[in-house]
Amino acid sequence: MPSSTMWGLLLWAALSSLAQGLQGEAVQETDHDQLACHKISSSLADFSFSLYRHLAHESNTSNIFFSPVSIASAFALLSLGAKGETHTQILRGLDFNLTERTEEDIHHGFQHLLHSLNQPDSQLQLTTGNGLFIQQGLKLAEKFLEDAKKMYHSEAFSINFENSEEAKKQINDYVEKNTEGKIVDLVKHLDKSAVFALINFIFFKGKWEKPFETEMTKEEDFHVDAQTTVKVHMMNRLGMFHIQRCQELSSWVLLMDYQGNATAIFLMPDQGELQNVQDKLSVQKLAKFLQRTHASSVNLKLPKLSISGTYDLKTTLSKMGITKVFDNDADLSGITTDKPLKVSQAVHKAVLTVDEKGTEATGATFMEAIPMSLPPDVSFNHPFILVIYDNITKAPLFVGRVVDPTQG
Repeated sequence: MPSSTMWGLLLWAALSSLAQGLQGEAVQETDHDQLACHKISSSLADFSFSLYRHLAHESNTSNIFFSPVSIASAFALLSLGAKGETHTQILRGLDFNLTERTEEDIHHGFQHLLHSLNQPDSQLQLTTGNGLFIQQGLKLAEKFLEDAKKMYHSEAFSINFENSEEAKKQINDYVEKNTEGKIVDLVKHLDKSAVFALINFIFFKGKWEKPFETEMTKEEDFHVDAQTTVKVHMMNRLGMFHIQRCQELSSWVLLMDYQGNATAIFLMPDQGELQNVQDKLSVQKLAKFLQRTHASSVNLKLPKLSISGTYDLKTTLSKMGITKVFDNDADLSGITTDKPLKVSQAVHKAVLTVDEKGTEATGATFMEAIPMSLPPDVSFNHPFILVIYDNITKAPLFVGRVVDPTQG
């Protein structure tokens, strides 16, 4: 198919993760829903660490932060309209073994994963969804539209891509609204030849189960590398934490719960061990960390930070075997037969803020008893890895690496 007849499909995955609080209702999940989610959770974790390693190898000096759930659900949705090798590559690239897992199971798993994540929670806000923007005058295939709505919480909008500035504003307004203003101007450039855009967002707000006291936060050193030290605001709390020493990875592993159903896993390798730990991250290691030992008394120091990551997924996912969907011979005829489509642009942006209480409002002081013996100091004062994990769906919501907390 000549490239002159090819119209671009653009895909953005947008999200914001903030440690802030919201009110809502309790999560209700059936065993059937959870089982469907769990069928894809190990593949999501495999995809998470595979993507992390590709990003880490591109640069060893920059922060990393992304949402594997956001990226995977966007491309799984795209696969609903893909055929042939385009379809196969997408699912394989997301680490789904098509000989062990049926496509029906995959989409059913995402359906219940997204259903679970979008349930109201009195202590944690987590919302995710997809926006489908189609050129005025074109029509999405009915089956694709129905499946996208049913399984992937998507909504469709008619838009005039030929007026690129107005189209860009509509898409950016949609992202800004659904991330509560935390991601603005995601789309920098929009080709007038585009006819379809898929926008995925995920927004997370949580507050720590055991908050820090703001008056205990002090400026301290963070060692970026052997030659570079920066000043950061270091949160400090003496208390009982689920923290363990992993000798195999030469690392400290800290589990900090959000109120609700999410847990943050902080993994701090010893100096010089970061590369080794990155290479060994796996689903099995994650599962082992989540098998909590008893809580220990620790004087914990953790940096306040606000980091973001913006990624050209076309480049990164191509290295992971997803290439056909970006080529002129892509087969996305299940989306629309009005025009041939390919993915011409795939951008993902993620934002993370970590602070003392996880909420802008004032809160009650948390108190707990600790042993009389002198507790050890554990300071996250050099590069570390973090995973934000949903305990109901067993899905890694966000994965990141903090090399320099002062980098935005």
